[in-house]
Amino acid sequence: MTSSFRHQETERTIAFGRGALDSSLDLLGDGFTLLTTEQASKAAPAVTALAKEVITVPPGLVEEIAEALRPLPVDRGLVALGGGRVIDVAKALAAADGLSGLAAIPTTLSGAEMTGRHRQIAGIPANTPYVRPAVVINDPSLSASQAVPDLAASSANALGHAITAVLSDRSTPFARAVGSEALRSICTGWSGSEPDRDSLALGALLAGWAVDKSGLGLHHAMAQTAVRAASIGHAEANAALLPATISAIRRRRPKELSDIDQLLGEQLEVLAQGLAVQAGGAGLGAIGTDAALRDQAVETVLSRAEIGFIAPAPDRAELAEIYISAAG
Repeated sequence: MTSSFRHQETERTIAFGRGALDSSLDLLGDGFTLLTTEQASKAAPAVTALAKEVITVPPGLVEEIAEALRPLPVDRGLVALGGGRVIDVAKALAAADGLSGLAAIPTTLSGAEMTGRHRQIAGIPANTPYVRPAVVINDPSLSASQAVPDLAASSANALGHAITAVLSDRSTPFARAVGSEALRSICTGWSGSEPDRDSLALGALLAGWAVDKSGLGLHHAMAQTAVRAASIGHAEANAALLPATISAIRRRRPKELSDIDQLLGEQLEVLAQGLAVQAGGAGLGAIGTDAALRDQAVETVLSRAEIGFIAPAPDRAELAEIYISAAG
């Protein structure tokens, strides 16, 4: 059984476990501005009740949503309740307007609550610091509450974080150790007839912590580009791409991947393919059929330094092959 805990870092408090939301409302204070969605708000009415103002985050690109929501009141706290898009919008707003003490309550396995990585609003100074939430409340009854297809797609995103943290040339021993534990927890979460949601929530949280130290890599560079190029969901893009990006990494790190296979008791690509199937196997849409769109995506990926963090960086032909194999 996954344990509950409250972990204090220098500039961050992390509360995790079943019941963590109810037992950690004190971390939010009261009278804050809440960024959320209608669905997430209904799932956590105690948070909504404490808010002085509730702002519904619409669909769209993070930086464009954040710009449209400015300015927020600077005399109260900011809480993000939702998936990665909602949390990243809150981080972008906090960065642009110098808001401190951001709190994040995830409703998916995105890991956004654990990282200081997000899109910045256009036009703000280039040296504007990125924002990492100062309070994280991860209650599996919320963060792992999605229906199985969405949970599988979100798990693929978390698994991609963990793999990168373990294998990136920019990682650290601490991040590799935490990433390895995240891999084990995510694998355990899908080892039974029904998903172990607590194990998946913990794995996603650990994977987010670890990838925040290592930086992103090939997989997320390709997934994020696919989302913007083909207007598909972030989690769905991760699920479709992960088997192919793992294969690309295996060509570069065969021994390390073999060690991970032994740790998990199954080949990593098999786990990733199972997640893709559970997620519905939708693929990457137009990137698989539209050569011009695929070429545009490949050019974008080639400009991202992250693709070389598990060296060597793939060339144009290999990136196109990965997109094609993940097209569905």
